[in-house]
Amino acid sequence: MQHLNQLEGIRVIIPAFNEALSITQVIEAIPAFVAEIVVVNNASTDATKQVAKQAGATVLTENRMGYGYACLKGIDYIKENHPQTKIIVFLDGDFSDFPEYLTSLVKPILENDFDFVIGARVKKLREKSSMTFPQIFGNWLATKLMKVMYKANYTDLGPFRAIKWNRLLALNMQDKTYGWTIEMQLKALHHQLNYTEIEVPYRNRIGVSKVSGTLKGAFMAGVKILAWIFKYGVQKQKKQ
Repeated sequence: MQHLNQLEGIRVIIPAFNEALSITQVIEAIPAFVAEIVVVNNASTDATKQVAKQAGATVLTENRMGYGYACLKGIDYIKENHPQTKIIVFLDGDFSDFPEYLTSLVKPILENDFDFVIGARVKKLREKSSMTFPQIFGNWLATKLMKVMYKANYTDLGPFRAIKWNRLLALNMQDKTYGWTIEMQLKALHHQLNYTEIEVPYRNRIGVSKVSGTLKGAFMAGVKILAWIFKYGVQKQKKQ
């Protein structure tokens, strides 16, 4: 891709809890120009750690359960070891995302100077049953609320996303569990980042979802998402 030679590094962070059956496929599908693939083994009880290492990833271990904990572990590692990194890409380790679309995901950053790009899982490109009803409804509700409250143009809370490294650090991410994606999108609005979405396909994951696959997970994710949205709404009103 044009401009890739000008970069000191695109790095990928993959939070992974019990993804031994899928993580090799995810790693192998990531384009070769990526400088490093960082898999954060999030208290897995299967062979995720060993399989990811065999596939060529840098593997970290975060024993505190939570998507946000895993992402923050990856960020701390890059901050300490590769501060020259230019772009961070997040994606899931269950092979529901299409890692080969990473090229399209970073293109708006490289060629149009966007700060933040989300892979939007549009209906026409989604495999049947790849998103549950709670996921679809939750995405619709969250993005509608952000549009009404903050005039945001988001259509999805998709986990497959790319962001400039320096912009990510400026967001000072805090959420340790289900609210990670919505926190990033709200803080991107607060910091007035130049953001966009690209349409990406989405397929049925390998294994069972730890969030949408359980009633508790779906409920807790919904609570966290709404809490972040209204937290920022209160802050906005106080400033007015």
